[in-house]
Amino acid sequence: MNLQTINDVASELFDALKQQKIIQPLTDRYLEIDINDAYQISRQFLSLREAVGEKVVGKKIGVTSSVVQEMLGVDQPDFGFLTDAMRVQNRSTFSIEGSLIQPRAEAEIAFFLKEDLFGPGVSKEDVIAATDKILPCFEIVDSRIENWNIKIQDTVADNASCGIFILGEGHCSPKKFAMEELSVEVTKNGEFLSAGQGSAVQGHPAQAVAWLANTLGEYDIPLLKGEVILSGSLVPLEPAKAGDKFSMELKGVGTCEINFI
Repeated sequence: MNLQTINDVASELFDALKQQKIIQPLTDRYLEIDINDAYQISRQFLSLREAVGEKVVGKKIGVTSSVVQEMLGVDQPDFGFLTDAMRVQNRSTFSIEGSLIQPRAEAEIAFFLKEDLFGPGVSKEDVIAATDKILPCFEIVDSRIENWNIKIQDTVADNASCGIFILGEGHCSPKKFAMEELSVEVTKNGEFLSAGQGSAVQGHPAQAVAWLANTLGEYDIPLLKGEVILSGSLVPLEPAKAGDKFSMELKGVGTCEINFI
């Protein structure tokens, strides 16, 4: 794709975000689009958000589990950026109307970094050593692409289909538990919804973060000290609508909750 097309698509995605509207899949309209094109669109999309005052506070990896990949019809993880405008306080009430288009909830483990990580060559052990603490987190993903009809290029271009994220209460050292054995239980409207383990995220959540560091390293982008890194969902995605209340418990670590109106 040429630079003008990349800029035009980024502007289309930015307008869709601001106007809360859907667009047709990019991969249906631009048959030549590849992962590098998608990443360049994502960076320009981010630049447009920064131009209106948003600040990057972290990064995210998504579509890490085989369950989610099968649900969305993609065959590898996606990656994107988190800004301060995406963060919502734990236990708060959030209005979907005017903010989200077709949201789905994910229960995740968030990493708070105390050191930079710059790929290539980052290992799972490097991630654990560079992490100050892990926290329970809800990410509410939201695609600007109609009916979530996405391929990997669509979701990467669309900032990894990120909507908002909520960091929970409670945290611990990444060395306290074997993270692949950590379990999460999610409830929706007071009833059990799903459960999962850290191993659902590429075998180990820190391995997923290492993949992200190494993938972004190919574009000279580091994971930075003080950033929050979302490592991917431990459970299947669940659609959210006004009136829904989601709660999660990351066993031994903490809880997270979000209410929608």
